Amino acid sequence: MKLKCTIFILLMMACCLYGQKKPLDHSVYDNWQNIGSRKISNDGKQIAYSVDVQEGNPNLSLYSVKNKTTKKFARGTKVDFTNDSRFAVFQIRPLYKDIKAVKDKKLKKNKLTKDSLAIVDFLNDKTEKIPNVKSFKIPEKAGSYVAYLLENTKDKSSDDASDKEDGDDTKDDDKNTKPLQLVVRNLLDGKSTTYDNVIRYEFSKNGKQLTFVTKKPEEKADKGKKDSADEKKSADKKDTDKSKPKKYALQTVQVVDLQKGVLTKISEMEGDFSQLSFDEEGNQLAFVGTSSAQNDLVKLYQLYYFNFKGNKNEIVTNENAQMRKNWVISENRLPLFSKNGKQLYFGVAPKPIAKDTTMIANDHAVVDIWNYKDDYLQTVQLKELKDDLKKSYAAVMQTEKPDFFKNIDNEDLDTLRVVNEGNAEFTLGVTSLNNRISSQWEGSTKKTYFLIDNKTGERTEVIKNLDGSVSVSPLGNFVLIFDREKAKWLSYNVKTKQTLQLNVGLPVSFVDEEFDMPDFPDPYGIASWTDNDESVIIRDRFDLWEFFLKSSKKPRNITNGFGRKNKITFDTYNLDKDIKSLNRKSSIYLSAFDNTSKANGIFKTSIQSNGDPVKIQMENVWGYRSIQKAKNAEEYIVIKESYTDSPNIFVTSDFSEQQKLSNTNQQQNHYNWGTDELVHWTTPKGNTSTGVLYKPEDFNPNKKYPMIVYFYEKLSDNLNRYVAPSPTPSRLNISYFVSNGYLVFTPDISYIDGFPGESAMEYINSGVEKLKQNSWVDGTKIGIQGQSWGGYQVAYLIAHTDMYAAAWSGAPVVNMTSAYGGIRWGSGMNRQFQYEKSQSRLGKNLWEAPDLYIKNSPLFTIDKVKTPVVIMSNDKDGAVPWYQGIEMFTALRRLGKPVWLLNYNGDDHNLVKRQNRKDIQIREQQFFDYYLKGAKAPVWMTKGVPATQKGKDWGFELTDDKPE
Repeated sequence: MKLKCTIFILLMMACCLYGQKKPLDHSVYDNWQNIGSRKISNDGKQIAYSVDVQEGNPNLSLYSVKNKTTKKFARGTKVDFTNDSRFAVFQIRPLYKDIKAVKDKKLKKNKLTKDSLAIVDFLNDKTEKIPNVKSFKIPEKAGSYVAYLLENTKDKSSDDASDKEDGDDTKDDDKNTKPLQLVVRNLLDGKSTTYDNVIRYEFSKNGKQLTFVTKKPEEKADKGKKDSADEKKSADKKDTDKSKPKKYALQTVQVVDLQKGVLTKISEMEGDFSQLSFDEEGNQLAFVGTSSAQNDLVKLYQLYYFNFKGNKNEIVTNENAQMRKNWVISENRLPLFSKNGKQLYFGVAPKPIAKDTTMIANDHAVVDIWNYKDDYLQTVQLKELKDDLKKSYAAVMQTEKPDFFKNIDNEDLDTLRVVNEGNAEFTLGVTSLNNRISSQWEGSTKKTYFLIDNKTGERTEVIKNLDGSVSVSPLGNFVLIFDREKAKWLSYNVKTKQTLQLNVGLPVSFVDEEFDMPDFPDPYGIASWTDNDESVIIRDRFDLWEFFLKSSKKPRNITNGFGRKNKITFDTYNLDKDIKSLNRKSSIYLSAFDNTSKANGIFKTSIQSNGDPVKIQMENVWGYRSIQKAKNAEEYIVIKESYTDSPNIFVTSDFSEQQKLSNTNQQQNHYNWGTDELVHWTTPKGNTSTGVLYKPEDFNPNKKYPMIVYFYEKLSDNLNRYVAPSPTPSRLNISYFVSNGYLVFTPDISYIDGFPGESAMEYINSGVEKLKQNSWVDGTKIGIQGQSWGGYQVAYLIAHTDMYAAAWSGAPVVNMTSAYGGIRWGSGMNRQFQYEKSQSRLGKNLWEAPDLYIKNSPLFTIDKVKTPVVIMSNDKDGAVPWYQGIEMFTALRRLGKPVWLLNYNGDDHNLVKRQNRKDIQIREQQFFDYYLKGAKAPVWMTKGVPATQKGKDWGFELTDDKPE
């Protein structure tokens, strides 16, 4: 009896504590945490990860796997481990509030406290902090060195115009970088060497060499002798000075042999050097430089090549006999050595045309000329203008004969891809020439692929006018082709020039089985290659298939059909960026996703195995799709989360046992959170569907709850995703509304070509009706929310049904006839492809089927709307023309319907500015609270906010007035 009483008391206490949980409010967002960057040392003994907040200071943790201890460093960022795993090096940023104050008050950045550099020695358990560090680098693959630039704290006279927000002034496109002191430290013995007036620096990957560029500092005028008359004269001379050649300061390129401690001067001139690049072994160096005047409108560059072992040096100039006429060396491409060091890829380009600076702006027209024969619309050209002006094309030097190179790229090519890490004697060229205009209505373009000989420039056509994709095997022996129109995987043998189809006579599809757009479906894709270019692993919807490239062996299902049988989708991992293929005999891990339960996990198999993969873990979490492995040890880190569990990082050696390292968002325990579950139903047309229902943590089946339905296309795979309370760019803030007593439902939608609106109605409405059968759903208080494609569907629903009490439509298209010919300003592309081939799913052009465009446009039945609606439509929307929101608003306004439009000035399709994201959360909450909970309405809904009060009154105050 006494035990029963004790249990009863404990249960009552738990209920009391449970009932004390408070709902989320809008003040919680900034401090909500997430796992940011993470790394594992090569030996697997140290793990670095950051816990970031939405707005504030990150915290870096270093975890010792052996000792199971953690060191924390406030504001640590950009962490890296040395190759020998003995040291961690990272920067410590200034306080967030100080950074924000500098931005908000537009102060000079030299008013901000500078970054510090932290060096952690794991062997001796020591941490050293070095103040005023602007940037640092360590060798990528070997060596225990660190190099860092020290801020010039003595010069407070002016702001550094080149001070990048990320704190790195070593960028090659920055010509005004101020010289600073470079410190190079041997971390093993602690010895340091300093070099003055450095503007750029770079390690070789193996840590044997360091190169840097010094710049002679400008002489400063004596302020005491400065005459005010000189200031007056300087203004008079301004235009004259522009025409005079202005020399660069003296710059010097030097190389330090870190093992011998020998410093060698490589090149020196009054000019500018940039784009420093070593080969893999640190035996060769290339960079570009110019001796043109600093104010020349067109600068001419040279390529500098040095071979330290062979004592070779070569300067490739624009007058070189190999250079095409009127072509020049490009400054805009980093020289790239092949991994074996035998080839050097660098950039060339047509000689730029100087702008005529003598023309007076007011004396000539400023006009864009659109021509129907242009490859790309003017809007696309203007969007890409800056990149096009810097566009370069590849040339290849054979380093054994550095006085010879070949221009293998040309203006007709879209891209050029190196093969076998640059070692191959050929490259892959891609062109969409003669197919570009059709991208206006196709969205993509057909492409022709060539193999281009690096020595002769000769082209061998692989496939012409392909709608699909092409990949080259790691060693360059085969070209793998996917043809979307025919749903075929093809293999092209580089040596024999023969093409064979791989997926012949197989019982499964290798393209998206659920694809529901009026276009050819995409493939599930390549999972991995195997060693020696023997085979390729290709995915179907569930399983992995091995196709042999070197023989006539039949393809194999390496997961033995286990995936399709159990509706589990498998994929391989890429655990080491230096390993380009998998060993067929070795055990490998596979990521696994259960399409029924939405669980995630990991299995084990080998490629040559004939049996089922072995399950290691399957959990009702989101995780395992991306894991990180220690390069030289069987240690792994993985991020896992669920709707109820915040993302956290785990370490494991075999995935059967896992150690949790982080413990994010403990404050969640104080708030009424929620649960999520799958919902299944059958539509009136007999189609099955799935959705996710979110319930408050304190859900009471004896109560009635308002519900908000949020949708896009298919969202049920997100069942186990953590949804942090956050001022979202446009999506429904699910966790906030669930915490505040709402049900939230996210139904999956499948579409029929030509009828996207009706398809949305079929799936959304029937899913809602299914849930309304539950007594705890208040069928009279259901709202809908969607953004972009979801916003369109909201508009369509309220124009065809009155079953919803309130609607929120973000960036909707309501008139497909006027939107059809519009521009997606974010890319400059015309919108026609969207209706004929893509998401809008009409499948025909406007002249073929005007009835479909009208039938699917909510504007033409907008007079039937009975649902109050808020529209968000922003004047800098890069995806949907913002006048679509205006068309919807003005139509409903004329009809006397309750409608509001929010235009966040200067913001994009999905809100970018955090202050706008915070604002819309409050308005969305107030809107739904009024219509679904009977709360008071805010002023912005009742009286509005006139332009005269813009920026003074936000209209959040609640009132007894009614908006209707």
